[in-house]
Amino acid sequence: MGIEIERKFLVRGDAWRAQAHQVETMAQGYLNDLAAMEPVDGGDAAMKASVRVRIAGDAAFLNLKSRELGHTRQEFDYAIPVADARDLLVLCVGGRIEKRRHRIAAGAHEWEVDEFLGDNAGLVVAEIELGDANEAFERPEWLGAEVTHAIRYYNLALASRPYSQWTADERAGTAP
Repeated sequence: MGIEIERKFLVRGDAWRAQAHQVETMAQGYLNDLAAMEPVDGGDAAMKASVRVRIAGDAAFLNLKSRELGHTRQEFDYAIPVADARDLLVLCVGGRIEKRRHRIAAGAHEWEVDEFLGDNAGLVVAEIELGDANEAFERPEWLGAEVTHAIRYYNLALASRPYSQWTADERAGTAP
């Protein structure tokens, strides 16, 4: 079983752009939506994982990620033919997530800065994967507020309710 330990932050300014050493365009969608992740009538009858299809450059993947909120989740990622991914994207619910992923080295880690496009244009989020939940890491000067525990920043949530529909307080990061 794969375990992902990831922390997510807002990004301040554009200083990060000069540090990016690789950029990749991505399109992804979900075969289930955020509502499918919620328990029904207080029980546990909900799906327990998001199911994502992603095309990244010339590669495609099917990804399953457990529904836990926070920085640690189970994750399974499988390479699939790009033609299959295109067919699966047609079956996805909610909107398609389109973004450019910029990779930035910082200390012993690599940041992934996602610059969202389409209905999520204007949102820029940085993610770092860690080997341990308490692992120390270098915090670049362009790193803003941590949003690891805020569901609205999860790609699955952005497919259901994109950034273009957020209130001014949500966009500023001041809404709960």
